[in-house]
This record gives sequence, structure tokens and C-alpha cells, in this order.
Amino acid sequence: QVRLVESGGGLVQAGGSLRLSCAASGSISSINDMGWYRQAPGNERELVAVITSGGSTNYADSLKGRFTISRDNTKNTVYLQMNSLKPEDTAVYYCNARVRRLTGLRGDYWGQGTQVTVSS
Repeated sequence: QVRLVESGGGLVQAGGSLRLSCAASGSISSINDMGWYRQAPGNERELVAVITSGGSTNYADSLKGRFTISRDNTKNTVYLQMNSLKPEDTAVYYCNARVRRLTGLRGDYWGQGTQVTVSS
């Protein structure tokens, strides 16, 4: 069993900042990519940012310069620092991890989501 737990969402005014965290736990052998996705009402889930186990990152073009993804491999935790937030950043943010379990099986796992609301 693998579990991803997100934290750090909330309500913030436009121009403010939030830091999301996502900790993976369970029968984990290793984690390859970890990432953040978001889904606004009426929209499809979209990529925010991804980070490899080696620290290489990839961002949605529209978010470069405002959002920063990082991870602590010793804690199986990924972070998303969000600055200069805009009302259009309002969404449920989901954590994703590509995990190799202790059994050797690989799979994609998702957190339950954390709400980020940016007021104008």
C-alpha cells in the first residue's frame, strides 16, 4: 500500500504565496517522478510541475517563474512553492508519484487533493 498526503492548501489573496507539501509513505522501494497537477471546476486536470529523482524539473509554460517544485528524497516528500498567486490559480491541487513498491511492482499514485483558493 502506498499513500500520498498533501497539505498546505488554503485561502490566500492575489499576490500572496502558499507552499504545498506531499509526503509519500507505505511499501515504497523507490520513487521516480513526483509532480503536481491541478483541476479547476469545469476544467480537465493539468500538469503544474514535475521533478525527477535526480532533481530535473519541468513546468507548465504559463507557470514558469512563479511556481517552484522541489523534493526531499530522504523524506519521500515533494513541495510546490507558489508565489504571486492569481485568482486563476484557484483549483484543487493533486500530488502524483511514480513508485516502485517493495514487491517490485510500479505504479502511479495520487493524493486526495488540496484546495487552493486565490481571492481577488
